[in-house]
Amino acid sequence: MPSTFNYDFSGHGWEGKTSFNTGLFIGGKFVDGVEGKTIDVFNPTTGQEICKVSEGGAKDIDLAVQAAHKAYNESWGMKVPPTQRAKLLLNLADLIDKHSDELAALESLDNGKAFAIAKKVDVCGAASVFRYYAGWCDKNGGKVIEVDEIWMLSWKLGPALATGNVVVLKPSEFTPLTALRTAQLIQEAGFPPGVVNIVTGYGNTAGAAISSHMEIEKVAFTGSTVVGRYIMKAAAESNLKSKYADPHLFFLQLIGMVVTDVTLELGGKSPNIICDDADLDQAVKWSAFGIFFNHGQCCCAGSRVYVQEDIYDKFMQKFTDHIKTLKVGDPFHKETFQGPQVSKIQFDRIMGYIEKGKQEGATVLMGGEQHGTEGYFIQPTVFTDVKPNMTIVKDEIFGPVVVVSKFKNDEEIIATSNDSMYGLAAAIFSQNISRAIKLANALHAGTVWVNQYNTLHESVPFGGFKQSGIGRELGEYALANYTNVKSIHVNLTKEL
Repeated sequence: MPSTFNYDFSGHGWEGKTSFNTGLFIGGKFVDGVEGKTIDVFNPTTGQEICKVSEGGAKDIDLAVQAAHKAYNESWGMKVPPTQRAKLLLNLADLIDKHSDELAALESLDNGKAFAIAKKVDVCGAASVFRYYAGWCDKNGGKVIEVDEIWMLSWKLGPALATGNVVVLKPSEFTPLTALRTAQLIQEAGFPPGVVNIVTGYGNTAGAAISSHMEIEKVAFTGSTVVGRYIMKAAAESNLKSKYADPHLFFLQLIGMVVTDVTLELGGKSPNIICDDADLDQAVKWSAFGIFFNHGQCCCAGSRVYVQEDIYDKFMQKFTDHIKTLKVGDPFHKETFQGPQVSKIQFDRIMGYIEKGKQEGATVLMGGEQHGTEGYFIQPTVFTDVKPNMTIVKDEIFGPVVVVSKFKNDEEIIATSNDSMYGLAAAIFSQNISRAIKLANALHAGTVWVNQYNTLHESVPFGGFKQSGIGRELGEYALANYTNVKSIHVNLTKEL
């Protein structure tokens, strides 16, 4: 039998307890993996093991696929009216709100995100996404045409369930706890067994099995561009999973390793442009939020900051002064803004990029070292004197590291900003709205913010250009990822 995770958060900022099963969630039940293996889950704040969760592999994915097909054919899909799907999604949203402190605490425990931010942004945002897609359940039924002759887990689950799909979900092996607790809430909300299946496992086993599975017709993935390429390749070599595949079986992998229908929300190296007519105080605060939110582990992080040369010195003074006020530490402390990186692997990867930046001649204006001696904390790091061909300017670092450069005019900054294989997001700070809109239209990015950063809404689509992904999350656009267009011609009057 799978183990039960029990944890007392007393003294951590939330005085509560949690208890839930750590098995694979298949067919409405928690079960051990076929091979009986487990995954160690660590607290990035201390580097110590929290618990073990069941490890799923290819055989477990097969069982989850079978359970999903059974649910679709017997108790979901066309068997459940849209109004009932809406009711269940609203039930789930209410339960997420009810347990918001517990879910935020779990996010902080295995992810390292500041508790206050996890609750306000991630948990409350997830509830809002489920409510939003509940409203779409009975409004996405296609059209009758008279002629002569349909904040990460909720982004995928919301539209997929609203459109009547069944789901096999693989969360990141680094941060599985919230997904497993949500499985219990899905049960409590009243979803039929097998509609949502959650298989914890590694990308090169469970993830690979999903991306090449012959009976999975659609996959959505959030993660790196490198892994996205592997998923596209595996999809093409299996059953040609495509955006308009036929069945309703859907797989989701949240940030970690692998994906397949192929909707991909991938990496970014997003430019943040500070014009000479910007409100500097606001630009400073939003720019810091844009890069150091979630410890820089944000696909749309504003990791390339470009400042118009006339205001560069003034901006940099204010920027560094503000960064010094950001509290790095225990995510359960109320004043903490930046917690630890999610894992030792990610910590080492980021520190490697910092060393690479130094070797290539960039200047570390501040930070550049480990913060403290325990856990996976990294000081907020600012590089200057960078050149376009430097690794830290081109690569997605996915950490609290920003490069800052000068620019002369709008024509130059458009070319510089677009000189990237990525195109996920960008931002412009200017009090001249006409100038800002002109720049926004010229940037090759799926999302452009004006005088703000990292603000997302469930009704507004999100996704990238170029190698930052395929398809869109959120909003009405996301529904197209989980539906197919089908034409039925009925002859009522014509005779041969």
